[in-house]
Amino acid sequence: MNDVHAGKENRSIAALLTDLTHETTTLVQKEVELAKAEMSEKVSQIGSGIGSIAVGGAILFAGFLVLLQAAVIGLAQFLDRSLVWLSPLIVGLVVAIIGLILLQQGRSNLKAKNLAPRRIVEQVRRDKELAKEQIK
Repeated sequence: MNDVHAGKENRSIAALLTDLTHETTTLVQKEVELAKAEMSEKVSQIGSGIGSIAVGGAILFAGFLVLLQAAVIGLAQFLDRSLVWLSPLIVGLVVAIIGLILLQQGRSNLKAKNLAPRRIVEQVRRDKELAKEQIK
């Protein structure tokens, strides 16, 4: 190991600056590649969240239509056969609950904390600490 350190001590400032420039460029390129990969993942997550919201909204709307149908049947049948409306009411509630669950899942996927590029931020923080150690 002493040979390695001795070799570094004998190198010129120009050679050290060249190495620093090369390593910094390589580091920045790797960080950009990591950022691109992470942002691609986040865009995919946004698409998934939007899809869940769209499907959840459609299912919730279908549930609302069934609930309206249940209300109409209930009112029409109130005096004659009062329990006929209970079946579409149950179906409508189940469909509406499923829609609400999907909407909440989609909203959760779109929260800012889920979309933040955590890995790249952590990597940049580590690189900063490493650079500080190397300067000392």
